[in-house]
Amino acid sequence: MRIANWFLGLGLACGLGLSPAQAVVGGREGGPAEAATLMVLNARGGVCTGIVLSPRAILTAAHCAAGGTELRIHWRAGGEPVLITPAAVSLHPAFDAQAVSNRRRSIDLALIRMAEPLPARFAAATLDDGTQPRAGAPVTLAGYGVSQEGEARTTGTYRSAALAAIEPYGPGRVLLWAADPAGAGKRPGAGACQGDSGGPIFSGSGVVAVSSWSTGPGRRRCGLLSQGILVGPQRGWIDATLAQWRENARWTSMR
Repeated sequence: MRIANWFLGLGLACGLGLSPAQAVVGGREGGPAEAATLMVLNARGGVCTGIVLSPRAILTAAHCAAGGTELRIHWRAGGEPVLITPAAVSLHPAFDAQAVSNRRRSIDLALIRMAEPLPARFAAATLDDGTQPRAGAPVTLAGYGVSQEGEARTTGTYRSAALAAIEPYGPGRVLLWAADPAGAGKRPGAGACQGDSGGPIFSGSGVVAVSSWSTGPGRRRCGLLSQGILVGPQRGWIDATLAQWRENARWTSMR
């Protein structure tokens, strides 16, 4: 597919909200580990964020890569768009594409392998497998999604927002919930929106979770709660999959 067609799909996805991917509203440009992130596009027009784990491995949300659709890894070089076809994609075995509608648990993670190393401008992120954030702990959410819900032209810039972990259903081993500290998930504020799925949620110096879903007031999808999949409890799958590809992830503690 030609580059023009891929970017047409990108605009349609953001404008129509076709993907569950969500982006940073109420945030600021830039943020931690920008060099460890890029964009993941699919042929249905879906826009997501990806986290660089090694020169040939990227972590993202599984719903961004599910359904057998073509994927492209995207960044800009010298102002020009670069679109690269991945060599392999591995969805977490506990991913359930119908989890939200059927109210079932899902591990919404995917790993992408590149055929050739990424350019030297990219640096591997550090994943956090330590103590998971409890209610009130500060976290930072980042991604390439829209800064205004439904406004396609605001996508494609790396943005971040300072949030706080919350426990709407008690502490868990799968999900991290976060919200703007001022609104506590009950009043609109900063959070994830279209395009941020697969992006990093930081706690301290490491990526503690991968953005997967968000909610908004009324019929909106952004601005209240942001949800991510904790990476520490999934370290076994991440390390085993990367080992098959002869790649390694950086963790806050070594084993």
